[in-house]
Amino acid sequence: MVEREYLINDGRSYLPPKVSVRRQRISKQLTVKRCVAALLLLSFFSITYSIVYLSYPFTSLIRREWRPEPSIMCQQMLSGMIGRLPVHDHRSIGGVRLRTDPKVLVFVETTYSKLGRDITELLVYNRIKYKVEVASKSLPVLTNLDKGKYGVIVFENLHKYLQMDKWNRELLDKYCREYNVGIIGFLLGTEERLIGSQLRGLPLFIHTNLRLKDATLNPGSPILRLTRAGETVWGPLPGDDWTVFTANHSTYEPLAWANNNSHDWTEPQDQETTKTPLVTVIQDHGGFDSIQRVLFGSGLRFWLHRLLFLDSLSYLSHGQLSVSLNRYILVDVDDIFVGERGTRLRSEDVRALLRTQEKIQTMVPGFKFNLGFSGKYFHHGTSEENLGDDLLLEHVNKFTWFSHMWNHQQPHLYENQTQLELDMALNKNFAKEHGIPTNSGYSVAPHHSGVYPVHEPLYSAWKRVWNIKVTSTEEYPHLRPARLRRGFIHRNIMVLPRQTCGLFTHTILINKYPGGREKLDESIQGGELFQTFVYNPINIFMSHMSNYGNDRLALYTFESVIKFLRCWTNLKLTSAPPHILAEKYFSLYPEEADPVWGNPCHDLRHKKIWSHNKTCDQLPRFLVIGPQKTGTTALYMFLSMHPNISSNIPSPETFEEIQFFNGRNYYRGLSWYMDFFPLVKNSTAQYLFEKSATYFDGELVPKRAHALLPHAKLVSLELCLIILDFISLNGGQYFSVVKKIKILQDLHYNKTILVNTLGSDTVCLILYRNEIQNISGYTKFPLDGNILL
Repeated sequence: MVEREYLINDGRSYLPPKVSVRRQRISKQLTVKRCVAALLLLSFFSITYSIVYLSYPFTSLIRREWRPEPSIMCQQMLSGMIGRLPVHDHRSIGGVRLRTDPKVLVFVETTYSKLGRDITELLVYNRIKYKVEVASKSLPVLTNLDKGKYGVIVFENLHKYLQMDKWNRELLDKYCREYNVGIIGFLLGTEERLIGSQLRGLPLFIHTNLRLKDATLNPGSPILRLTRAGETVWGPLPGDDWTVFTANHSTYEPLAWANNNSHDWTEPQDQETTKTPLVTVIQDHGGFDSIQRVLFGSGLRFWLHRLLFLDSLSYLSHGQLSVSLNRYILVDVDDIFVGERGTRLRSEDVRALLRTQEKIQTMVPGFKFNLGFSGKYFHHGTSEENLGDDLLLEHVNKFTWFSHMWNHQQPHLYENQTQLELDMALNKNFAKEHGIPTNSGYSVAPHHSGVYPVHEPLYSAWKRVWNIKVTSTEEYPHLRPARLRRGFIHRNIMVLPRQTCGLFTHTILINKYPGGREKLDESIQGGELFQTFVYNPINIFMSHMSNYGNDRLALYTFESVIKFLRCWTNLKLTSAPPHILAEKYFSLYPEEADPVWGNPCHDLRHKKIWSHNKTCDQLPRFLVIGPQKTGTTALYMFLSMHPNISSNIPSPETFEEIQFFNGRNYYRGLSWYMDFFPLVKNSTAQYLFEKSATYFDGELVPKRAHALLPHAKLVSLELCLIILDFISLNGGQYFSVVKKIKILQDLHYNKTILVNTLGSDTVCLILYRNEIQNISGYTKFPLDGNILL
């Protein structure tokens, strides 16, 4: 037994000092050992985390036992009848001699009505000319000499047509009969449910405010051209305000049916009644009153109605308003070799890419995924992802390729063109070393930077290094709305509009997709993506490498939408290289070749991809224009003398006039124009301006000036148009001046004021702004807009 030493003091026992010190030392040693052990353990877990989670991020650890797989199937695909069904050619109907313009007259209830807006947007998307009229007591002019101005008339609310006063109704009906013009009408829900109500003046009865399901088409209808019949849209149809038709005349033929889905149907709810098809869209062959009509029981919320609307326009216009059935497709895959570890392509993803490409090639002749690569990031993934990079290069000839910048840097960040060209050369050398073709003549800038707004060094470098002939962007003139995206040509490079498919770099997992799979399927099955294919003859789609790994949402999306198109449309899908697509595009839309430069500061997306050395403060605040030999040069000199007014720097070619908006200088680009103006320190107090007598006669000047200087419209006070010696002009010059003024007014320069004339025969046409109180010491601009010169 160990003896212990204790000291007794005041009846209490204590350990001797030596023993106490020894125990404290042992305790400290144990604490240090525990700390060291804890640090070792923490280091072990840190290293493990780094190996597993940094090399294989969380998304790569998710087990992919279930990925969305295309499941769309239809009778035509099963029977192999695709492409064998007859397609109606509406141009051959009746051999009618057409005496109308290919234009649509749309009657709306108000300028803000939802359906009216849907109709006009659909017409814009399909490049169909139209005119909107608010239904009122008077009709617009319908003829021009012996020719009708409209090929089809559309009523947002059919009741506006049926309830017209007798005089207007007879005029409109006479026009339709004489020029063989058809009518499209929509019947919307009403506050009061109508059962068996007869439409005024027609042997047709309606039931309103119904809920429907399971839509089908009449395969024997001569209207169907774009739309393919034979399938059923299963499930509830959008809305609870449907109208269905019951006819009492042989002139009517159903175009579409649906089943009742209402629980408060007035007739007995037996199984036979529920399954009886109800007519939702009906055709009037004109047998009753010699006027052909197509009537819809709902608006355009239902995607199938959009197709039927286009077919109805084609049929009723005798093919004048037909859209082409040919569709060209190119799918760009940006960011090849770029991406965080764990989100890149593995070998199995590349094999899946090849399998899906082969499937699509059976439906789209010539189809290949178009891969955009950034060579700097080759082999920057995990070991499995690096094998995926290698497998892509093993099958390099099975894809088409384009350069996407060596380091994926946005071109507008380069101010040194030499460095930009060097980085492009690095990507080209990488391509040569790895057998990637370099002769596509196509390239896309990261984030569409430098394409529009134009960064001139990019276009120069593209030409010198890659001999680029074609590019694409989603930014011209703006990203939204998509229906207004257009193409243009700059420095002999054709810029095509690029479309989105609903997938972006961050949408890589189906359970993280905004709105879930239901939202993605909605876009595919009749929604935005489906309609993008339908409305655009030439489609270049943007996608990203990460969309083809992980849950492979891009493979699912494109295979599914192409199958859905084949089931529901007669579109002929094909693919071609970018330069062929560009040539076809500008042969279809030659008017788009000339660009229209907009103001980069009025679009936040544009500002982000515009050189930081540029500023809109270098744009003029007002313009001085006028007929030649009227003193504009003198006025230019007088205004330039004021300390708060600065003119442009003289041009070595055209002296004090830049002559930008009216001639070939416009094609030199916005940067060239802005270089003629000084960079002002106080843009609020300083006014920049330019003058040109040539602007007055330029037909394109109002459109171009309004696009670049939109304040003239939005705040009508930032543009001053001065016309001198108006009274002394001869008759021909006078009417020329009046014509130019009307052009400006048509462009909504809505504060144009013609002011008093003086003995000096001077007139001023001015668009004014409140801030302009005193421009100079000898000329004032009163708030009422009047000016005396």
